[in-house]
Amino acid sequence: MPDSELMPIGVFARRTGLTPSALRFYDDSGVLTPSEVAPDTGYRYYGADQVERARAVRRLRELGMPLTEVAAVLDAGEGDGVRLIDEHVARVLGDAAEVRRRAVSVKASLAGALSAGVPSAGVPSLPVAVLKGPVLADAVEQVLTATVREPGLPVLGGVRVEATAEAFILTATDRYRLATRTLAPTEGAATDWAATVDGDELRAVVAEIRRSAVVRVEAGPHGVRLRMAGREDRYCAVLAAEFPDHRLMLASLPEVVTRVTVAKGELLGALGEQAGERVVLGVGSRGVGEPGVGDVGVTPHVLRVLPPGDYGSGVPLPAHVTGPALRITFDVTTLYPAVSTAIGPDVLLDLRGPDLPVTIRSADRGDLTTLAMPVRP
Repeated sequence: MPDSELMPIGVFARRTGLTPSALRFYDDSGVLTPSEVAPDTGYRYYGADQVERARAVRRLRELGMPLTEVAAVLDAGEGDGVRLIDEHVARVLGDAAEVRRRAVSVKASLAGALSAGVPSAGVPSLPVAVLKGPVLADAVEQVLTATVREPGLPVLGGVRVEATAEAFILTATDRYRLATRTLAPTEGAATDWAATVDGDELRAVVAEIRRSAVVRVEAGPHGVRLRMAGREDRYCAVLAAEFPDHRLMLASLPEVVTRVTVAKGELLGALGEQAGERVVLGVGSRGVGEPGVGDVGVTPHVLRVLPPGDYGSGVPLPAHVTGPALRITFDVTTLYPAVSTAIGPDVLLDLRGPDLPVTIRSADRGDLTTLAMPVRP
């Protein structure tokens, strides 16, 4: 159809993917006004130059955007329009997270009501642990750095929670890192309990946990309840998917061959200076672990941070090294957060070889442990 020709509403509807009734509604709302309206019949006619605007209206409405916002996006410049769309998406995601949180609460309340009325219909809450709020908040934030949002694998965005009479253990993994933190509860679980808790919902309540002196954790049939004095109870959903068998992986790790103790701040600074996506940790008495370097022995020495393929001096860091020379390559996005969450001023690196996970933990506190996978040189 030539651009100069006007289309009746039925033709325009087929061309734009909108219905005639929707076009009449958008006309009445002032979002998409026809080029002409026949005075005698009231028939609406549209021009070809309106097709793209009509399609944009349809796409924006498919995002669940109200008409007032649709009009604002269409009438704004490109930059402002993109910003308005991003703001709308952020609101939708926020609303969805709140609905999910409330759904967990409703399901928990429903299960409690059912179990109160019909003993076989539900499972009452199980006391899991009593913990200091600031300590629990720190632990949650530390292990959440090892989660990832991956379509099809929601369990990688979750935190595995294991409770016993003596320990409360949080674990997360994105397959390239594994972070685990062990806490000593004020009151432990009477019965061993474990589940994978939604990481996003845990992240959303961290601030409230931190502001609470004591947090009581209770397990229900659909999630965990966090009880905090003077605050509304919070709920986090339990994920149904099976968490990776991290204990088998930890048990199958070979012996450590080289151990390095280095200042955390200096190591993070050196990693931050690297321009590329990958970085090499070089341990050795003559440079950076180039072929031919022998055992280091037990002596204060250096750890070098340098780009892949570089056998120069790199960034030398004072370190205490025990064991033979090694050269291991990492993605910066894997190694940096693993080091940054370590507790205390010094970190301990347990190295097993260029193709095996490195264990990263505090040099003087072992309750937070992170494993980071190297990459092929």
